[in-house]
Amino acid sequence: MAQPLVKKDDDRDDEADYHPFLGIEKGAVLQEARVFNDPQLDARRCSQVITKLLYLLNQGESFTKIEATEVFFAVTKLFQSRDIGLRRMVYLMIKELSPSADEVQIGTDISYIASNIKVIIVTSSLMKDMNSKTDMYRANAIRVLCRITDGTLLTQIERYLKQAIVDKNPVVASAALVSGIHLLQTNPEIVKRWSNEVQEAVQSRAALVQFHALALLHQIRQNDRLAVSKLVTSLTRGTVRSPLAQCLLIRYTSQVIRESGGNTQTGDRPFYDYLESCLRHKAEMVIFEAAKAITELSGVTNRELTPAITVLQLFLSSSKPVLRFAAVRTLNKVAMTHPMAVTNCNIDMESLISDPNRSIATLAITTLLKTGNESSVDRLMKQITNFMSDIADEFKIVVVEAIRSLCLKFPLKYRSLMNFLSNILREEGGFEYKKAIVDSIVILISDIPDAKESGLLHLCEFIEDCEFTYLSTQILHFLGIEGPKTSDPSKYIRYIYNRVHLENATVRASAVSTLAKFGALVDSLKPRIFILLRRCLFDSDDEVRDRATLYLNTLGGDGSVVETDNDVKDFLFGSLGVPLVNLETSLKNYEPSEEPFDISSVPKEIKSQPLAEKKAPGKKQPGLGSSPSGPGSTVDAYDKLLSSIPEFSNFGRLFKSSPPVELTEAETEYAVNVVKHIFDSHVVFQYNCTNTIPEQLLENVTVVVDASEAEDFSAVASKLLRSLPYDTPGQTFVAFEKPEGVPAVGKFSNMLRFIVKEVDTSTGEAEEDGVEDEYQLEDLEVVASDYMLKVPVSNFRNAWESMDPESEQVDEYGLGPRESLTEAVSAVINLLGMQPCEIDYYSGQDYRKGSEVVPNNSRSHTCLLSGVYIGNVKVLVRLSFGMDSSREVAMKLAVRSDDVSVSSAIHDIVASG
Repeated sequence: MAQPLVKKDDDRDDEADYHPFLGIEKGAVLQEARVFNDPQLDARRCSQVITKLLYLLNQGESFTKIEATEVFFAVTKLFQSRDIGLRRMVYLMIKELSPSADEVQIGTDISYIASNIKVIIVTSSLMKDMNSKTDMYRANAIRVLCRITDGTLLTQIERYLKQAIVDKNPVVASAALVSGIHLLQTNPEIVKRWSNEVQEAVQSRAALVQFHALALLHQIRQNDRLAVSKLVTSLTRGTVRSPLAQCLLIRYTSQVIRESGGNTQTGDRPFYDYLESCLRHKAEMVIFEAAKAITELSGVTNRELTPAITVLQLFLSSSKPVLRFAAVRTLNKVAMTHPMAVTNCNIDMESLISDPNRSIATLAITTLLKTGNESSVDRLMKQITNFMSDIADEFKIVVVEAIRSLCLKFPLKYRSLMNFLSNILREEGGFEYKKAIVDSIVILISDIPDAKESGLLHLCEFIEDCEFTYLSTQILHFLGIEGPKTSDPSKYIRYIYNRVHLENATVRASAVSTLAKFGALVDSLKPRIFILLRRCLFDSDDEVRDRATLYLNTLGGDGSVVETDNDVKDFLFGSLGVPLVNLETSLKNYEPSEEPFDISSVPKEIKSQPLAEKKAPGKKQPGLGSSPSGPGSTVDAYDKLLSSIPEFSNFGRLFKSSPPVELTEAETEYAVNVVKHIFDSHVVFQYNCTNTIPEQLLENVTVVVDASEAEDFSAVASKLLRSLPYDTPGQTFVAFEKPEGVPAVGKFSNMLRFIVKEVDTSTGEAEEDGVEDEYQLEDLEVVASDYMLKVPVSNFRNAWESMDPESEQVDEYGLGPRESLTEAVSAVINLLGMQPCEIDYYSGQDYRKGSEVVPNNSRSHTCLLSGVYIGNVKVLVRLSFGMDSSREVAMKLAVRSDDVSVSSAIHDIVASG
């Protein structure tokens, strides 16, 4: 009786499965490869050895030059065998050992192995097979030959490849077409000459040939929009029979519709009719592709969606899991933008909640949560409760995020949804899953005021048994922000102080800070808080003791019930007021001396990467000579430079320096860019110039500025550049006076004027006599955003609430038709020149979301901005955008600042912009 190949141990629970290549060694396989030299070839044994060699190569095994050479020449001897299966294995082996693939496939220690000999042997054998009467030989020979060939050899075999494309055998034709797709990347000019043959192959009756031909023909014409449009127009008339090719054509048609810009007069309506007709195709893949294409069309209406939704609804009840999955996933995407169009499918999707495929069930639930109405929420929650225990964490996270969106959509249902989240929070789960639930509860607390107290209690109960330090610290921090604002803050103290006794040092330190926040913000709790903080002085961890000592001494160690000073609150819990990256740079540059470090000297603006750093290394750029090392040093360098020039030394402290603005095109005779330096009463233009002509020396270089279109500006000073040798950056300056504290705007024309002297490049000496010359530069504008510093705030909500509500000014504006909300948000941010803030629920890095990022297909959005206006006035802006069905965008602008007049100025900027 035959014994099994591997005996499995029942105690190991099938831990080790049988592997045909388990334990094979390179040396043993190379010994076996000698079978290739046998006079009487054993085709089956040779195929097994080649399989082992291919396995070793694909596992990253390195062969020496000698080993690889011996294997290659041995494999070439197998061409004498007529066994079709062995010949196919030989083709695979040649592709692995081909001259073009030696370095990649065999190892870093091999460059080329007898390249010339290999090319001769391989190509002669493959050329013979390409003209063989055996179609299988021909097809595989074409694939391998095109894999290893270069441009020179390709021209020699081009005639054979053209014939193969129109060959009657579909296997040979497909091989030639696929090879053409690969060759198009390396030899596009040669492949483009095959257009007539490929066009003929598109009419083939073989499904795969038509598919490959259409793919190649589109790639050949893809850079010519008109040619692609003509191709789509000709093929949509019914000449495509292959379902695969039909799917490709649908995708190309969608591309043409998108590029046509939605104008029905440009021919997109017949294309849409073609997509609709594909919904009646007999092949399911074509029907789905057409339905998917219709749902993804830009500006699609409910009437146009209806036939596609109907087809997808039928797929929901299909017996094939792949069709059900494809349909529910597409409907899930449609529900984001057109939820009402999907509501007719809700009954069918409810039946999918119990689908054995958990991916389908998850998508069905999330789609129902997006399309359901307020009355169906409770029924859905009951169905989801039974479902959650059967799916993995990754699917649970998707469901949690959908529930969060549903709660924000129907805030009156927060109780049932919050209870559901708290129940699953107590169940088993990984970090990402728990993080998603906590994140959702925090967002609901922040956006639904009525949910605050119940939500905070759920979080307090969670940290009693939380195994994740990160989540515990973030929840404690959030409790410190929101807890003191509740009606009864004292009920949270027990949960917080329990952490001091029961958790690790990191959580204990966070709990101490949270207790201090309650003591600072709730005066009635201060005596009790001080008792607890004093107990923390005996903690075993230094960080915990130090925090407790700091808070006791700062808040007043006697524990009397007195109001905490606002300066103390700002010191302990307020924002630094400067970006951390700038603070870090300034601290690194600080040299210890008798004068202490002054945080007011830290630049408040986050500077973008300097222009010089974006250019290619080694090429000098017009500017300050050497590029600054960091954001802080950029401002410091400009400040020192300007204060060292007598003409500008009395202008006061520099408020802002703009990024360099190019005034010349690339590769011109002279490279000039300008930096705008903003002071309270002056604007200085720093023109950074570079002479790119070796035979010229420029002297007395200056820029003549015409300010006729900038009425509020008057020229007061300038500084010329004495000499500008070849490839040596230099600066010339022009200063203008403007009304103090006023954001004056205007347009300036610029003319570069200089004396040019010829230079002998061999000696480097210039002629004594020069000629006056001038060079026209691009115009320059001073805009409103030049008077605004991008200064972030660590917690926008706290900063907003700390500002005087009387300074708030609100108005609404129409922004006209826009392609998307992203475009509208970017336009307003660029107009104001302010720093987008993060929607900060935790003040924790992983829980922040940039408010400038608009979700895909969103119809409404809120953006938060912060900055410092000229005169060092803090400004906060809250933008609320909305887009209707005609893509008209409306915006609500709310501004708070330290000065009411600045709030009005921000509205004036938007109104005039």
